[in-house]
Amino acid sequence: MVEQVLRTLMRTTDIIVTAMMSPLAVAAIGLADLYARLPLRLGLGLGSASIALSSQDTGGDAIANRDEAVTQALLLGFLTGIPFVAFGFLFGEQAIAVIGFLGDDEEIAEVARLGGLYLAIIFATAPARHVALVGARALQGTGDTRTPMYVNIVSNTLNILLSLLLGLGLFGAPRLEIVGVGIGTAVGNVFTAVLLALAIATDWTDASFTRPQNPVITKQLVVLAVPPVAEGLVATIIEFPFNALLLMFGAEVNAAYQVGLRVYQQVTGPLSRGINVGASIVVGQAIGDGDAEAARFNGWATAAFGVLTVGSIGLVLVTQAEWIARLLTDDPATLEHAADFTRVYGLAAPLSVLYTVLSGALKGASDTTTPFVARASGLLLFFLGFSWVASVGFGLGLLGIYLGIVLYYGWALLIVGRGFYRGHWADRATRMMADRGSTDGARTD
Repeated sequence: MVEQVLRTLMRTTDIIVTAMMSPLAVAAIGLADLYARLPLRLGLGLGSASIALSSQDTGGDAIANRDEAVTQALLLGFLTGIPFVAFGFLFGEQAIAVIGFLGDDEEIAEVARLGGLYLAIIFATAPARHVALVGARALQGTGDTRTPMYVNIVSNTLNILLSLLLGLGLFGAPRLEIVGVGIGTAVGNVFTAVLLALAIATDWTDASFTRPQNPVITKQLVVLAVPPVAEGLVATIIEFPFNALLLMFGAEVNAAYQVGLRVYQQVTGPLSRGINVGASIVVGQAIGDGDAEAARFNGWATAAFGVLTVGSIGLVLVTQAEWIARLLTDDPATLEHAADFTRVYGLAAPLSVLYTVLSGALKGASDTTTPFVARASGLLLFFLGFSWVASVGFGLGLLGIYLGIVLYYGWALLIVGRGFYRGHWADRATRMMADRGSTDGARTD
């Protein structure tokens, strides 16, 4: 959770810095982040696979298999990040312009120019971003959540300082504005990847690098990674028309959505993601130890903890929305809508955290398909479909979008809740452990 606080604070700092420039700069970085989520989704997908295998093999004392899973996941992460480097430099500005095709031409042209610069810079470090994501989750699966925390505390602090210094030109530094914000993110990505790789390569962590030789581990990493990668890609693709829908109501509304979402992610994201990772670890290690009942109890217990904590924070967002949103923007037109988006996400907080935690529990148990079905169907049916029909088709305006957001989280929770309660994930995970030779402390060497 501490790790996620600083990571989310870094992204919030980017919004604050760009908000001091103009609403167009906020919209630019928000739209660029849609594309930046593509490498993020790939990295998180491989991270989900690595945390499942590393947690189960740690619980089953299959140390050699665990180390090979960590090594293979990092290699796959680095290789899959390379194509994004070329995309950012060649098509960054055009990619941003496509999203805003329904908006004002002059505004969209400036948003595309700013967003394209930012996108090219952060995509240049996509391979490093993948290594950082996979390395952190692989270590967390072993039960070591402190090393990723230490590394991310330093790297995210460095990122924040560089964004402030270079974005605003403080203390004699050049004022590079959105380019400076991008440089801060890029440096943080590389710094995190290098330190985590060094931690695994040395005696700092229990996990170690080893020579890849077990094709079953490769296959299982890919099989487990594909659904969360697809889940993330669907989420990212849906965001494109959703942001186009927001731009139909003006750039200020789009900026307000970015602010409201950032507020929600800053105050609830660290808890939700931290408990999500915790659920994957305790469920996966219990399965590796051969105790399916303990795995099931651990999943429900972490879900209850999530509701008590994140649900309470959601109430604060609902009652203090305008004051909190004012911390990120002082533009009057943006602030009014940002407060409304903040209230909506506050109302959805209990549903959101339950969905997030139970998804983590399922992924730790090698079921990455159910969370994919839950999120993809919810995004298509409610987040985008209902929002568009209600706001434009039935003339409800932004109210239709607010309702679509809440309904999306409710639907996703219904699917993963049913999957965790009725699914056969324990049997599947046990079979996969046997296939890769990880049962009864089996080793690959």
